[in-house]
Amino acid sequence: MPTQEDDDEYLALDGYEFFYEMQGRKFNTMNPTYMLPADNEEIQRFTLFHRLVKWVFCGNSFPGLVQETLESGEHHVLDVGTGRGDWAVELCDMFPSVHVTGVDLVPIQYQEVPPKCLFEIWDANAHDLPYGDRHFDLVHARAVHTGILDYPRFLCQVGRILRPGGLILLIEPDLRQWANNKPELKFKQGAGPRGWFTFWETYRSCLFAIGIDVTVPQRLKKLLEETNMFEQIEELEGEIPVGFYPIKRALLTVGQLQWMAYDLLLPALKPMFLSVGLPEASVDQIVKDAQHDLYYTKFKLSSRLRIAHARRRPN
Repeated sequence: MPTQEDDDEYLALDGYEFFYEMQGRKFNTMNPTYMLPADNEEIQRFTLFHRLVKWVFCGNSFPGLVQETLESGEHHVLDVGTGRGDWAVELCDMFPSVHVTGVDLVPIQYQEVPPKCLFEIWDANAHDLPYGDRHFDLVHARAVHTGILDYPRFLCQVGRILRPGGLILLIEPDLRQWANNKPELKFKQGAGPRGWFTFWETYRSCLFAIGIDVTVPQRLKKLLEETNMFEQIEELEGEIPVGFYPIKRALLTVGQLQWMAYDLLLPALKPMFLSVGLPEASVDQIVKDAQHDLYYTKFKLSSRLRIAHARRRPN
């Protein structure tokens, strides 16, 4: 079982500083575009998200076609945005003959891992993926698009390093929100949980200001098609409740996990909001209003999880 180590030992390695502090939070120094923290609170949030995805996949960390790809023989897998490494470690535990490479912007991964699990540090936003053509049988990328300025180029790089028939699995939270099963845009001006919607409008505006395409999650299938490198492209949409209102036990668990993850996300985005020039008093009010709607809203909040997978064409 992996053990959790203190992150402070990673502040500097071979003279390189991996972290800087802002507003009391730690951030990566490698990719200035990715403005979510890289500290214990963020690790906790990502762990909640990992557990949520497992519920979506009925107890697994991946859909059934991953098992079809890896169940026999040795295979090489790349996990982009591995974070602490939960997905990579679980995959190695389930498939002992599989070699998994997990990559991230900061060295916060588990120290004790299966023998065929390897962690590396690099930035998918800054350069070509540092692997040879047709090297991997599966590439998994989860919640990474807010740190990648040119997502179509990233997909082309994934296509290059995948062997023919290899699988790409993309999982991205939608940056739009719903209330009472209606999307934000369906509410009239001033209606609905305004504090909640304003927070997400601000988040999308900040991402747009630094060059991120906020529509990527809902266009995963189209973006894969436009590369002309993939076939058998499928796209799935998971409706994720936010809060404690679902009656069914499984949905209630998912809603609780998403609620806790969002509770951590709201203050985590304050440094990003400040970085684009918003006044601190305004940012504090935006976060406070969103927290009020998360804690006390009379609306049934929900979000969407976008999932896409495809096979690399044989050519």
